Amino acid sequence: MSEVRSVAQRGDLFEQRLREHWTGQLGRRLDVLVAGCAHDEPLTLERIETRATGVDEDHPAVRAILDERADLVAWSLGDLRGVPLPPRSYDVIQLSFLLERVRHAELIFDRLLQALRPGGVVLLRMRDRRSAYGLLDRITPSWLRRLLWRPLVTPGTPGPLPKVYEPLASSDGMHAFCLSRGLMITDDERNVSGAARASRIACAAVRAVSSLTSGRYPASHDEITMVIRKPQHHFARVI
Repeated sequence: MSEVRSVAQRGDLFEQRLREHWTGQLGRRLDVLVAGCAHDEPLTLERIETRATGVDEDHPAVRAILDERADLVAWSLGDLRGVPLPPRSYDVIQLSFLLERVRHAELIFDRLLQALRPGGVVLLRMRDRRSAYGLLDRITPSWLRRLLWRPLVTPGTPGPLPKVYEPLASSDGMHAFCLSRGLMITDDERNVSGAARASRIACAAVRAVSSLTSGRYPASHDEITMVIRKPQHHFARVI
């Protein structure tokens, strides 16, 4: 499936799509589910009223972040296959660096989508298992990740969080998933962020992996950014 590219700049893509969705909802308050709330804060835009709820795996690094946050009206931590998610309760899901670090990623994403109202949007960011960074993250032993984490990342970055990288955490995997669920990908971008650009050592390691794999795992990006829309049509597949 060919990529859909947005004309918006990376920095304001989510803000632009959120504003468009708010306009389509005639300016009412938007209920936002922040899944993977150890990373991004809920989007806030001038004149747009939002109410954000957080959900994530129960991990010490995640809990430490949430204990200091006051921008969520409520949050839940636990096994995302069973954490309470009221059906069709949210207009927007802000899904940030979660799918690559959980098992049963398709099941979890299906449960999140059940909580999304028809016509709602998913603002997705995840690490690409098919990138050089994704491969390096997968093959690095856990003890070495813990040892190198603080020197290689920006201060305050939560982690190291678990690494799983199921097939869903890739462009091909996400496109196939969305096709099977009747979801529309309206924006699809590639970016470099996080530990992949935080230090010279990390950048050099990523380039080395790309070179050793003859470019099959490229160093050009580590992050996939997508905007995904749930169908509004009543005869579309119900999720």
